[in-house]
Amino acid sequence: MDMQQEENTQIWTKRFISLFLTNISVFFVFYGLVTTLPLYAIGELHQTDKEAGLLLSGFLLSAIIVRPFSGKLLDVFGKKKLLVLSIVGYFICTVLYLFIHPFGLLLGLRFIQGIFFSIITTAAGSLAADIVPAKRKGAGLGYFTMSTNLAVVIGPFIGLLLIQYSTFNVLFIVMSICILAGGILALTVNTDDLPKPVHEGKLTFKLNDLFERKALPVAAIASLVAFSYASVLSFLSVYAQQKDLMAVASLFYAVFAAAMLITRPYTGKLYDTKGPQFVIIPGIISFAIGLVMLAFVEGPMLFLSAAIFIGFGYGAVTTSLQALAVQSTAIQRSGYATATYFTMFDLGIALGSYILGMVAVQAGYASVYLSGAGLLGVVFIIYLLRLAKMKPKKVVHI
Repeated sequence: MDMQQEENTQIWTKRFISLFLTNISVFFVFYGLVTTLPLYAIGELHQTDKEAGLLLSGFLLSAIIVRPFSGKLLDVFGKKKLLVLSIVGYFICTVLYLFIHPFGLLLGLRFIQGIFFSIITTAAGSLAADIVPAKRKGAGLGYFTMSTNLAVVIGPFIGLLLIQYSTFNVLFIVMSICILAGGILALTVNTDDLPKPVHEGKLTFKLNDLFERKALPVAAIASLVAFSYASVLSFLSVYAQQKDLMAVASLFYAVFAAAMLITRPYTGKLYDTKGPQFVIIPGIISFAIGLVMLAFVEGPMLFLSAAIFIGFGYGAVTTSLQALAVQSTAIQRSGYATATYFTMFDLGIALGSYILGMVAVQAGYASVYLSGAGLLGVVFIIYLLRLAKMKPKKVVHI
């Protein structure tokens, strides 16, 4: 009985590890390309800063359009099947960067790749929510999100390293090999014992199939956090180049990820034992402090110190909000809750990349980071007023 109970509460199972590594490969490519493609567009394709920003906006636009439908698609065709098929499409798109050079076609490729990305991330996040033991949702989903956190450092670090000492073609080959490995790992994830969807086999869409209403309040908060995070995701490499800090730009991501990974076990445990507000509130404050520090950066010390505050804050807030979104509904609706969360999150990043890009052109990058910090102040107030009293729903396995 004790052995069965221990098995029922174990997070790091073989299939969880496979899914974890698959997710790393997907986000490795995502973050590696997000960091390097603006430099590719400006340096190799001779585009402007604004046009380079469209490479992320176009990618996320397709993800936002498709994401609301992905929850139902996962129910009808199966989460694992769609995960594997979408990884195949994602891999083909990554290979095509080697051959597509006109900027218009590159934008089209980014749009198509965003479709596959939205389905992969929804499927992987939903499968993780199904696999993790009910009593350890906060810690389990927090650990799963660590795969994204690791990719945050590995993708940009290797991406920037490769383009400094090699060529963009080598970068695209490495990215392709990585996502191929992720696809092979995805094939090994066993889903036979997971809860079956109630609408399996019926491809009809209702409003309830596009969004999980119970997850919307949390997802809306996540979209504002993502808007602020776009200042780091979209503009950090260009900002570092402007400040003559490219030598430590890749190190920023290492410190950023280290801050998330070191604090993750404690924040996950705090979430499960004390409640999400004990993680989210300090996280918002830390994230805002880090962005303010970035705004006034002049040297490497402050630059890397900002990475610590942003890493802890962003990691604490986003992992907690994702867990809270999934726990707001029944386990059969985990795919819909995950899709709703990522739809709003992607929307925040897309809008943030576009609007903060205009702020950068008009007022400079210091204003971009101060704007991001100001928005987090608004998030702090909204969370205190509306969501701090919200308790994660206890989910029971069926």
